[in-house]
Amino acid sequence: MTPQEFIAQSTIVEKAPLVPELSLHLATEITPIWLASESYLEQLGIEPPFWAFAWPGSQLIARFIIDNPERVRNLRVLDVACGCGLAAIAAAYAGAKTVEANDIDPMALEATSLNASLNSTPVHIRAGDMIGTIPDCDLMVVGDVCYNEAMAARIVPWLLACAKSCEVWLCDPGRHYAPKLSLKVLARYDVPTAQELESATSRSTTLFSLRDISG
Repeated sequence: MTPQEFIAQSTIVEKAPLVPELSLHLATEITPIWLASESYLEQLGIEPPFWAFAWPGSQLIARFIIDNPERVRNLRVLDVACGCGLAAIAAAYAGAKTVEANDIDPMALEATSLNASLNSTPVHIRAGDMIGTIPDCDLMVVGDVCYNEAMAARIVPWLLACAKSCEVWLCDPGRHYAPKLSLKVLARYDVPTAQELESATSRSTTLFSLRDISG
């Protein structure tokens, strides 16, 4: 079975609650895909299927972009830790000049490619760990990445460094390890989510700009 076949068989075409304009290959029940992934993805040494869900951070980034297309129009946009690719697809949908989607998980990139095709949006795939590099883009968007202490300690200083050369948006659904900094708030929503994923039916999620503190 190819990765594309696995994704197609393990998901259905659905819309994220906050972004009904776009369609995605999403899991509707968590346990079946997690169990399937354990047997299939373990053979390939690949991460759990975080790409099968529209997480609150990516939903809010996508919603903000679609509601404010002038913020991305004709810009070069990079979606880091893209997951299912929702934020990247929203940027292409809203008229960005170019859009790249990056993730360390090859299955996330496969899912992003399928989802971009599903929406007829041009998204370029960029594999590998970008932390430590300075990306060549106008806007970098980053979803829910402060989910543990080690990841937050590694990625936040990098995001601040990147914000010296491009605009950086960070979206956080109230994670404990999110940066305790005075950041400009671009948007805040209660984003619907699955009880099984977040132990709640919604998460108060905030989209921040790091531009004002980068210098």
